[in-house]
Amino acid sequence: MSGSKDEELKAVQAALAAEHAAVYGYGVVGGRVGEKRRDDARTGYDAHRARRDELQRAVRDLGGEPQPADPAYALPFPVPDSASAVRLAAELEDRVAGVYSDLVRASTGTRRGNAALALREAAVRAARWRGGSVAFPGLAERSAAAPSAPATPQA
Repeated sequence: MSGSKDEELKAVQAALAAEHAAVYGYGVVGGRVGEKRRDDARTGYDAHRARRDELQRAVRDLGGEPQPADPAYALPFPVPDSASAVRLAAELEDRVAGVYSDLVRASTGTRRGNAALALREAAVRAARWRGGSVAFPGLAERSAAAPSAPATPQA
């Protein structure tokens, strides 16, 4: 396997791991988010399940074995209520966008286009959850340095 193909497989596996975590996280979000945001949670959950399945196929296409989901994932903070569930959803989307940014860099052709689309979709979902966007979604080092619109998550 060539170096670039190794890098691409590694980036696809990282995206798959992020999608496994997002599917798990959206299970928590859906259980804690208020009624007004429950459809958003279901949409995010379904989108991440579809991306996860797509990435499992991509790993196989690259000659790898898709890594399985962990039985559970550590959440970045406690999620006891709807407001924290909204924050968790935005955090999940930010993390997924970052991994897809890496996949865009590591891939070419159709896979690169799909990764860019997934990055954009995650950024849009994060902005909806957060109530505002960041300057460079998927690039944590740029997002942290750029001013962003203040927003209060809506529960």
